[in-house]
Amino acid sequence: MTCISLCIGATTALKFVSNCQNHSAKLFSANQQRFFNLSSASWNCSNFSVRHTSCRGFNTHKSFSTVFNSLSVDNGNPKERVVVLVIGGGGREHALCHALRRSPSCDAIFCAPGNAGISSSGDATCIADLDVLDSSAVIVFCRKWGVGLVVVGPEAPLVAGLANDLVKEGIPTFGPSSEAAALEGSKNFMKSLCDKYGIPTAKYQAFTDPSAANEYIKQEGAPIVVKADGLAAGKGVIVAMTLEQAYEAVDSMLVENAFGSAGSRVIVEEYLEGEEASFFALVDGEHAIPLESAQDHKRVGDGDTGPNTGGMGAYSPAPVLTKELQSVVMESIIFPTVKGMAEEGCKFVGVLYAGLMIEKKTGFPKLIEYNVRFGDPECQVLMVRLESDLAAVLLAACRGKLRGVSLDWSHGSAMVVVMASKGYPGSYQKGTVIHKLEEAEQVAPSVKVFHAGTAFDADGNFIATGGRVLGVTAKGEDLEEARDRAYQAVEQISWPGGFYRRDIGWRALSQKQYS
Repeated sequence: MTCISLCIGATTALKFVSNCQNHSAKLFSANQQRFFNLSSASWNCSNFSVRHTSCRGFNTHKSFSTVFNSLSVDNGNPKERVVVLVIGGGGREHALCHALRRSPSCDAIFCAPGNAGISSSGDATCIADLDVLDSSAVIVFCRKWGVGLVVVGPEAPLVAGLANDLVKEGIPTFGPSSEAAALEGSKNFMKSLCDKYGIPTAKYQAFTDPSAANEYIKQEGAPIVVKADGLAAGKGVIVAMTLEQAYEAVDSMLVENAFGSAGSRVIVEEYLEGEEASFFALVDGEHAIPLESAQDHKRVGDGDTGPNTGGMGAYSPAPVLTKELQSVVMESIIFPTVKGMAEEGCKFVGVLYAGLMIEKKTGFPKLIEYNVRFGDPECQVLMVRLESDLAAVLLAACRGKLRGVSLDWSHGSAMVVVMASKGYPGSYQKGTVIHKLEEAEQVAPSVKVFHAGTAFDADGNFIATGGRVLGVTAKGEDLEEARDRAYQAVEQISWPGGFYRRDIGWRALSQKQYS
């Protein structure tokens, strides 16, 4: 089966066309805002600092091949430094910028579009006006500023083909092609790959006809899971506890067109009982190396109640994923996926984020879904624990040289508590003011507040601009200490317009800690 035939049913990537002439980008320093025009800008080292370092490395005449080939990587140890562009503007991208800032091989960091917290922290220079869905504009920017590595955070630019276009221009890009991104962009694609290469997953059927889907649901019974085939902003998975709920989910997707083309095909899947966990691996097309484990909290309310969200908190490592289970995941899920994608002509380069269910009745992992980017908020706890040179490792992945690369992690645990706007994941008010973020980070040296949806108001205050707004992250000798520090930091923040779960980590910690 060819990659093209296997991709049948994948969501068609949107085509984004715009003019990059006279495209201007907004740069934020740690304490002030400055502007320059991409077509005629000159860099002023005396007025602007990147990562609080000099501007060396911004050679706009240096070719990508020179930058890329001159960076020698020996088991993740760099001999030269490169300029990195991170695509995205959420908490995940803030965490990536923070880790890259600690990378010896990283000379300077841009983040597009970034956010107010990323810029004010000095973790990166934010390019607020760079259209990351316009490949030509991104390429022009990379050429202008000598970018030697692009790291793509969110899925939309990947599905739209940004990595394809950058790689064609010789720009090292950590992120899969649009064809390989179908692992996330189409659940039918992922399930078909699992079928062909023997990857353990839930039993399923795919449907475009609502009557056929409902007949299958009636045959299988409830509880059962109904999923939109394509990307649906995290809202396309319905865990139906009754037949009526399942029928309603099918009708909303196939009849009422609730998710547009993303829901024109549905996956009806067996309900798996067990404990969810997140597993991440870096992939270079042929080889894969595991990251540490993490566990997310998807439901909005304490005790895992209420609707699903993008994630209300996470911790790492996840005790449910023992070293033995991690080996099982690599051997039975990750390696077959990497091999299968290569054999289908869709070599995968990037991070594979496997959503797993550790099945209660067997104790073994099954694949629920793949994402083709770092999880958010799992990325936050992984990046504060990572001690290896992230830029060098990601470049090794781009070069197909992950074999033999190992990663170093801090001992102990990390936890992130997400603070969200009241009303999330439903409608919420924007523009509410947030105070005392500096006090939060003074709770302990290991505390870091990652910004997801923030901006500055006219008075220079941080304001909330999104649903999930802050990721208050802390490390500790163990999970209990990490939790205590994270919640102490949360309590320092003054934000009447926000809320947070008070039981992050409850599965791994005794209930008495939440009384």
